[in-house]
Amino acid sequence: GEQQPYCCDMSNKSFSHHSSPKKHQCIHSGERPFCCEVCGKSFNQKVHLKTHERTHSGKRPFCCEACKKSFSQQGHLKTHQRIHSGERPFCCNVCNKSFNDQSNLKKHQGLHSGERPFYCDVCNKSFSDHSNLKKHQGTHSGKRPFFCDMCNKSFSQQVNLKRHQRIHSGKRKFCCEVCKKSFSQQGCLKRHQRIHSGERPFCCDVCNKSFSERGHLKRHVSPHT
Repeated sequence: GEQQPYCCDMSNKSFSHHSSPKKHQCIHSGERPFCCEVCGKSFNQKVHLKTHERTHSGKRPFCCEACKKSFSQQGHLKTHQRIHSGERPFCCNVCNKSFNDQSNLKKHQGLHSGERPFYCDVCNKSFSDHSNLKKHQGTHSGKRPFFCDMCNKSFSQQVNLKRHQRIHSGKRKFCCEVCKKSFSQQGCLKRHQRIHSGERPFCCDVCNKSFSERGHLKRHVSPHT
């Protein structure tokens, strides 16, 4: 292979260009000499600073040829392009499910490991990934930044807004395979399907009577308490 004569003294990693070991050694030293003039955040390499600066400038120089969507980072463009190509190179070694993005694979693997390292500092509830923690924290902050443009109702999460908007649009995309009845929300379909399956997953701790819906269990429990 190609000779790489420049070597890092700490990790023995070798490089083909004389300036590369100096850049690499910032990882070991913790030195972050490249500073953002807008927010003061610092970086160990100039290329990382340049990438960060686009968050302030709004520049998105990497464009998808298929749909013309643009991105601030080349890596984000590559991940996006897999939507068009169908490529899913990141595979779970437990169940063989594959993903187009490594971060989605890591989130998925948390389901197998049961690991929930992200804790809410208000109620101590734990989550398998950081994005779910952030969504949850919105319930404590009271922030509801997602507004319905039809009725002005607000929501803490975009997914809840989209679910709500189906009330206005009349979309009922969740269909029962048994009786073909359709629903605007997946949760409503699941509750309905228990009529066919006979499933009663909500059980009273006092008398062991079971119910198909949590609300029915709550009404039942009141006389016991």
